[in-house]
Amino acid sequence: MGRALSFVPHRMLIQVCLYFYCKFLWRCMKFVMRKLTGRCELQRICYSTKPGASRTMKIETSLRDSKSKLLQTSVSVHPDAIEKTIDDIMELKNINPDINPQNLIADVEKLRREPYDSDNPQHEEMLLKLWEFLKPNTPLESRISKQWCEIGFQGDDPKTDFRGMGLLGLYNLQYFAERDATVAQQVLSDSLHPKCSKFSKAEWEKKRMDKAIGYSFAIVGINITDLAYNLLVSGALKTHFYNIAPEAPTLSHFQQTFCYLMHEFHKFWIEEDPMDIMEFNRVREKFRKRIIKQLQNPDMALCPHFAASEGLINM
Repeated sequence: MGRALSFVPHRMLIQVCLYFYCKFLWRCMKFVMRKLTGRCELQRICYSTKPGASRTMKIETSLRDSKSKLLQTSVSVHPDAIEKTIDDIMELKNINPDINPQNLIADVEKLRREPYDSDNPQHEEMLLKLWEFLKPNTPLESRISKQWCEIGFQGDDPKTDFRGMGLLGLYNLQYFAERDATVAQQVLSDSLHPKCSKFSKAEWEKKRMDKAIGYSFAIVGINITDLAYNLLVSGALKTHFYNIAPEAPTLSHFQQTFCYLMHEFHKFWIEEDPMDIMEFNRVREKFRKRIIKQLQNPDMALCPHFAASEGLINM
């Protein structure tokens, strides 16, 4: 009897501790997690748990344990009220229902449809800036010049090369060259001299790697812009954006993704060691398939070690 009585205060103490944990400490932890991740508990459950019974039960528990009456009662609402209840929860928790980057697609499409205009001072300034970022120690002798071929344009006036992707191609190239100047200049140098990027001349000759060729940096940049654009509009990039921009992806996120693709394609090109530039489409298609396969992983985020990505990851 005495032993049973002595057990009662101990049990009560445990209950009191559990009460304070559930009432105060747990709520404080949830608040801290919200500030650190930018997501409410419901979002964290959905992002960290695979679809199925486990995730559904965790969501139900979170709703029942909430201090909000709306969330507590949402578990047992009438089927006719489910849609409205979901909308109310999203509004209460400030969850953006349009994670599908439609606004980003509109911004990207607008740039793609805008042609380069040599009479537009802003367009011309961006083009000249691109040269300065990529060739900081080499002055451009004139606006119309064969020097443009040194950074991978096809002729003496780059405006003709932007026809396919419009201003979007220029925006991406300038972003890469400005935000990742060191990387962009190295990729440019390697594209001109691929054999020197990983091996000495003697090593190349010893390994009989005489097929390695370069590519036109700017033209490939415009082509990779096309790849990034198609990944965006097809929805393939949704996995990536879900993981790095849970609120809503912006143009900067898209440009950071371009930087990643540009750098990865460069490495892939060297690894593939094509016989000539005529193999570009084959290499590009193989690269595209590899990226799409990576994006099928729900945890995938194309987050490079680029300066351009700093401050953009919104986890």
